[in-house]
Amino acid sequence: MKIAVLSDTHNLLRTEVLEIIRDCDAVIHGGDITSQKVLDTINANKKENAPFFVVRGNNDKEWAKHIPDHLEFKLAGIHFYLCHIKKEIPDELPNTQIVIYGHSHKYAAEEIGERLWLNPGSCGRRRFHQAITMAVLEIHDGKWNVTRIDIPHVQTGQNRMEIPADNLLAVISEIMKRMDKGQTVQEMSQKMNIDASFTEEICRIRVTHPGVTAQGIVDKVEVNRTIPKG
Repeated sequence: MKIAVLSDTHNLLRTEVLEIIRDCDAVIHGGDITSQKVLDTINANKKENAPFFVVRGNNDKEWAKHIPDHLEFKLAGIHFYLCHIKKEIPDELPNTQIVIYGHSHKYAAEEIGERLWLNPGSCGRRRFHQAITMAVLEIHDGKWNVTRIDIPHVQTGQNRMEIPADNLLAVISEIMKRMDKGQTVQEMSQKMNIDASFTEEICRIRVTHPGVTAQGIVDKVEVNRTIPKG
């Protein structure tokens, strides 16, 4: 059995992630999903009868009340425990062979005794300079093998720095305000010291999607755009 293991998508499902999900026999998500749309997209892309296990993360709010904060289940004869935050995992897990968690955005795979502790990292919104990762877990005859999947982060241009996800929304909101004041793409780029192609893309999305919010624009573009260094 081949299992796609991911976490901390934060409302972004990358093309590479969906391709892996389509090729797997089951899907496990360690929380911080951020929207029902992510779950719907996974369900639409996974194999028809593939099991899908998901837990609620600390950023999954009112919409996710129906999602459990931890799960215990069995796949291919292996006992799993799934939880978003590692420190919330019980000390005693007598039958568990694989523990999966998320939250830190940092990939980790460690075998302690006969148990695998696996954090697939984040394959959603990139946090600063951390790697974009997930894992593929293969189980055969009671034995497992885990493969780290690194998803390339593509930068454009030179002499640039990334916009952290927390700042991206503010940057887009400011562009929208300046659009309302009639500023051109060139004016906004110069005054805000940001890349003109990025500014143009935000403006184009807003024009072609009347009524779209800043968060809606974030959902339509790559999270890690770049801006010139100051």
